[in-house]
Amino acid sequence: MRSLSCLLLISYLTGSLAEAGTVAAAMLVSQGVASPVLGRLADRLSQRRVLLTACVAHAVGMAALLTAILLRAPLWLMLVPAVATGCSCVSFTSFMRARWAAMVDQRRLRTAYALESMLDETIFLLGPLLVTALASVVHPAAGLVACVVLTTAGSIAVALHGRSEPASAEQTPGRGPQRAIAVRGVQILTLSYAGMGFLLGAVDVTLVAFAKERSASGLGGVFMALTAVGSLIAGSAYGAVDWRLPQARLISVTALVLTLGVIPLAFVGSLPLMAFLAVVAGVAISPALIAGSTLLESQAPKGSLSEGFSWLSSAGALGIGLGTAVGGRLADLGSSDRAAWAAVGGGVFALALTIAGQPSWRAKQAAPEPDSKVAVLER
Repeated sequence: MRSLSCLLLISYLTGSLAEAGTVAAAMLVSQGVASPVLGRLADRLSQRRVLLTACVAHAVGMAALLTAILLRAPLWLMLVPAVATGCSCVSFTSFMRARWAAMVDQRRLRTAYALESMLDETIFLLGPLLVTALASVVHPAAGLVACVVLTTAGSIAVALHGRSEPASAEQTPGRGPQRAIAVRGVQILTLSYAGMGFLLGAVDVTLVAFAKERSASGLGGVFMALTAVGSLIAGSAYGAVDWRLPQARLISVTALVLTLGVIPLAFVGSLPLMAFLAVVAGVAISPALIAGSTLLESQAPKGSLSEGFSWLSSAGALGIGLGTAVGGRLADLGSSDRAAWAAVGGGVFALALTIAGQPSWRAKQAAPEPDSKVAVLER
């Protein structure tokens, strides 16, 4: 919702998708850089402290960003609060998936992650529609205001739910807890998420640019919501199936389907067809995220799940930011089909990494795990 709000508001005021994409990308890239740090702090200090502190900083940054945009400040002056906002964005998906790992046993974890992805896709479905409606009916800035309210309320609600909070990581005397990013399998998975994020960012710009080229800018948010429809349907089916393939193999399959699904976006010529293809492009999103989350849980050291999931979220945010910026620039220079081909490139990169990572992932899953569980704080 934040990215789309920036795209809609800034392009409405300035007429430049490139400038709007740069601001949105700055927010996403800074979020990607800061997210693992916030996840690491949550593992060491507690999610509650990080959530409450970050939501205050985030509200201040968003207020400054909104003021700069409405005053039509120079690009560099909009980038400063955009970076501050991104640095204070806690990865809710990361924190929630770490909480699922603390609440359910291994047999039900895949189902829990499937449920989480379905809820995410429901939000991704409603969010663009809400932003588009607020921007069209209330005020172009109303979407960003809604983001501030929802983020603050959500942060407080999750922080107060102490029953699901993972315990802080235990430290060995003389050394800190093992870092998730030090594991080779996590590193490869993180890079593959960056490629998938690049694809998603470029797809978003493709959909917005396609609608704008046909004088139907309001349909950009609708197309984005339709990708969430495809993802939601596929996520429901994926979570209901007891897959016999290992998670490492499944993430390669889903990355392949994700890449193939965006190729038709480069050839579409009508609004109704784009609506259908937007659904197709979203089919593999949830399955890929579910497979990646389940795989990470088996790769990351126990007690570092918030950090591990934050690395995935941060890599995805970095990828989305870069995909948004590159796609916006290509769309301004040519047309939406150039942004679509950029998306395909991100998918090919992710697919190649998932194939290259198979030996590391299988070796880690085959290694015996220490007899430890992620504890839950009792309040």
